[in-house]
Amino acid sequence: MHAIQQQYWAVRDYLSPVLKESKFKEHGRITPEEFVAAGDFLSYKFPVWTWEKGDASKARDYLPIDKQYLVTRGVPCLRRATSLAYTDADEDAERLLSFGDSSGAADEWVETHAGRKPTLDSANTPGEIDDMPDLDGEHELASAMGNVSITSTAGATISETPDLDDIPDMEEEDLEDGEDEATAAPKPSVHSSGGVIDASQIDVANGNLLQVRTYDVMITYDKYYQTPRIWLIGYDENRTPLTPPQIFQDVSADHALKTVTIEAFPHSATLQAASVHPCKHASVMKKVIERMNAGVVEEQLAARKKEGKEGKKKWGFGRKSAAKDDKSAGDEDEVEGMRVDFYLVVFLKFIASIVPTIEVDSTTAF
Repeated sequence: MHAIQQQYWAVRDYLSPVLKESKFKEHGRITPEEFVAAGDFLSYKFPVWTWEKGDASKARDYLPIDKQYLVTRGVPCLRRATSLAYTDADEDAERLLSFGDSSGAADEWVETHAGRKPTLDSANTPGEIDDMPDLDGEHELASAMGNVSITSTAGATISETPDLDDIPDMEEEDLEDGEDEATAAPKPSVHSSGGVIDASQIDVANGNLLQVRTYDVMITYDKYYQTPRIWLIGYDENRTPLTPPQIFQDVSADHALKTVTIEAFPHSATLQAASVHPCKHASVMKKVIERMNAGVVEEQLAARKKEGKEGKKKWGFGRKSAAKDDKSAGDEDEVEGMRVDFYLVVFLKFIASIVPTIEVDSTTAF
């Protein structure tokens, strides 16, 4: 059944027309040219993203040969998405905390997971260290220091520092040639036939090291839905590919096995990857772009008005031509707003809500 569905999607994508008119503000969809422009901006501002051409037999003719899809490798995933799950059970109850100061004003904060029991001490959750007791009074400190004497283990007072000439040289006494019995013998190195260490020979510490999963993240263009599409390939700490159930552990419970499924990667003949289905991408991106575009337009209008005031102050008089005033008012109504170059930057912030523990959004400070 899944194979038949894959064939149906391939035929549907092949027969779909290529979008020619820009509609990213009206409908949240972009053209292939706009996808390339947004990808160029993303790879320029954030070099962790690079263009790939993929298999030549799977190349899309509506995209440049060397810009078929974007990829970033080694994206860390420090914990599972299930650790972020929040319930209204008693152990996850909330309580209101009030912190007052001398002026009488109080700040109120909400403490979540108030009833959750603490876990055992480990490297990831270290326990509290008790404060060291202080000596009560200066007389106790003085008496304690008075009992300290600089003597050797035999009880004799340590003599003066010997002359450096009396210390024997290591080369003269042949001290470097002998083998120390306390030195640990080196472990024999185990290599495979290709000179690469076998992953099975690597000992993984469970207590004091954080085992980090990594992901290769790809962004392709979906011609049918006319939006970008995200793809994920996961690896464990030994670079062993993750199984589908393991990948779904890093996906939000609202999307695992629903909008996130394992499908064939469109630019490879053999690769299977987890993909976020793009059926809702256009509607979600439209709402996000509308909100962001309103703020961008407001900032551009404020900047334009500020430039106009500075120009009048510079020349000491305003423009008298009514035609020029009408032109200036028309320019204020025709501000550019949010450019399509920022599309993928906004898109990654949307994807971060689906895979919250995979750090796909490297544009948080942008």
